[in-house]
Amino acid sequence: MADSFHDEEILGKAYDSRLMRRLLVYLRPYWRMTLFALVAILLFGILQAVPPYLLKVEVDRYLDPTARAQLPKFLSSFLSPNPLVGITQIALILFLPAAVLTFGLEFAQSFAMQLVGQRVMYDMRKQLFAHLQRLQMSFFDRNPVGRLVTRVTTDVDVLNDLFASGVVAIFGDIFSLFSIVVVMLKMDYKLALLTFSVLPIIVLVTAAFRKAVRESYRRIRVAIARINAYLQEHITGMAVLQLFNREKRSFQEFEKINRAHMEAYKDSILAYGLFYPAVELLGMIAVAIILYLGGGMALRGLVTVGTAIAFIQYSQRFFRPIQDLSDKYNLLQAAMASSERIFKLLDTPVTITDPQPSSRGPLPVVTDVGAHRDAPLPSSLVEFRHVGFAYRDEHRVLENVSFSIEPGETVAVVGHTGAGKTTLTNLLLRFYDAQEGQVLFDGVDIRRLRLRELRGNFGIVLQDPFLFSGTIASNIRLGSEWIEDQQIREAARQVGLLEFIESLPGGFQEPVKERGATL
Repeated sequence: MADSFHDEEILGKAYDSRLMRRLLVYLRPYWRMTLFALVAILLFGILQAVPPYLLKVEVDRYLDPTARAQLPKFLSSFLSPNPLVGITQIALILFLPAAVLTFGLEFAQSFAMQLVGQRVMYDMRKQLFAHLQRLQMSFFDRNPVGRLVTRVTTDVDVLNDLFASGVVAIFGDIFSLFSIVVVMLKMDYKLALLTFSVLPIIVLVTAAFRKAVRESYRRIRVAIARINAYLQEHITGMAVLQLFNREKRSFQEFEKINRAHMEAYKDSILAYGLFYPAVELLGMIAVAIILYLGGGMALRGLVTVGTAIAFIQYSQRFFRPIQDLSDKYNLLQAAMASSERIFKLLDTPVTITDPQPSSRGPLPVVTDVGAHRDAPLPSSLVEFRHVGFAYRDEHRVLENVSFSIEPGETVAVVGHTGAGKTTLTNLLLRFYDAQEGQVLFDGVDIRRLRLRELRGNFGIVLQDPFLFSGTIASNIRLGSEWIEDQQIREAARQVGLLEFIESLPGGFQEPVKERGATL
């Protein structure tokens, strides 16, 4: 296995405005739901500052008789001078509704963005699969199936995480921080500065964490791509693997790739295991500073007891968004890398396309085989004129090949392996375009025919039959719904399969699994 062929490309920066603009286009159909989630998360951020402040009000107004704290006019007029009544008002009329509203807003934004994330993932996978179906065969020659599967599965999942819990949640964390900082500075700027004193250490710890996680994530992505590609290749070639007794060697190679994935994840786990306790420790240090210095200030009458207690709660709420933002940074970085790979695939040009209307002449082939199946078929003259073709570079498979096949004529192409027999079919069906010469169908260059029209005039029997999951009937029709049941029976009879199919419990509706496993 050539590592350079199967390796995942490691692309992208922590943030790329160009990629983000392209990603936000997928939110456009769901802008109302996104706006709703954004408003909900901003209100949630504001409410994060409310509970500690209500605790300060309760302590300073009713529990600490020495406090002389000034309250806002609307609170002074609303709260009863009676301690029992006032505490009940704070608990039931202010604190409890704030807690319920906080829960409702968090649920609403989470549900809305999870739904948006799923819809974006659905749209993006549809777009990717539709684009893959249009790409020329030469693209699949250069890209392993495992890598393409990773694009449509793992990479899209990463973007789902970005939309579901990243884009809007980042604004929520920032707004929570902002509202808490404003309230702390307004309440007592000295205690606020004491709380912020551990921030430089947090910045250093966060930078080290990001660097470690970025490297481990890069290794994880490489390992996932190698695992996908290796599994696809070896499961597909299982018969050859067993025939040549390569089980042990293949197992050892897979074990090596799998171990690389495990080691990368272990490093990531270690980084997360150290970072979160470190931030918690620094948060506790900030609390200890407030307990020591803030308590002393309260004893000297410089701050109220309620203020000191509120600052302890604010400090705990202050460090939580910092942790979340660090996690969102890694999510954003992963999403940038995944989006760059996805857009690289989507930007791959389709070179085998239908001709532009201006370049097309009259089309002698039928447009819709189902709608015109009783119309006279074209004469089906096939002609190769001085065709030259190479799959890559200048290593020609065909050189100046010319021949014609008349209608009704039966032709066999014989030659050694690699002589170009399959290449003739690939060129005739426009899986590839010849670099030199022309391939003509009924006297028209096939590059002037629409692909659907061209390929609708050919039937092909493969050396290695491929069966899709579905039923026997759906495999015979292959999407051509105009084919009637009687025609299916006749086709099965002509190839000697009718008796076998009718002996099955489901007949033509007998389920067919991957590669015909049920048969």
